[in-house]
Amino acid sequence: MSVTTMPYSTPRSGAASRLIRAGLFTGVSDAIWAMVLQVFIYHRGSAASVWRGVASVLVGKDALTGGVPATLLGLVMHFSVAFAWSAVFLLLVTRSHWLRAVLDSPYGVLKVAAVYGPFIWIVMSCVVIPLLVHRMPTITINWWIQLAGHMLFVGLPLVSSIGSGSR
Repeated sequence: MSVTTMPYSTPRSGAASRLIRAGLFTGVSDAIWAMVLQVFIYHRGSAASVWRGVASVLVGKDALTGGVPATLLGLVMHFSVAFAWSAVFLLLVTRSHWLRAVLDSPYGVLKVAAVYGPFIWIVMSCVVIPLLVHRMPTITINWWIQLAGHMLFVGLPLVSSIGSGSR
């Protein structure tokens, strides 16, 4: 009996643990970044208001004054998005020899994170959210700060959790 392996074969438990690690690490890192921006940089409300704002994308402006339920909904939405983008990246890594080669190159995780993090921001802010709220984003300095921050606080934790030692 012979065993055939795929070019990138990882046990299901290995893939699941990478996905869980990436989703949690990315979700926490981005959450801290979002709350620091909101509370300490922009001086706009509280940490909870960040998550009520996220919830308002799905359920409307009433979430902005929705208290704990809206805050929890926003957190669940945030981590769901972190896990979804982590799952997309895990799928890309398992299917692309070229991507694995880039990841394994010098500074490969940084290279990929510098592209994937901002890509996530652009897709979310220019496609997904506008589809839900029926308006395009206003591109201000804050939008560009978020774009840059997504390299470090989304791309880097996500890519490093899944892509390190990808071969």
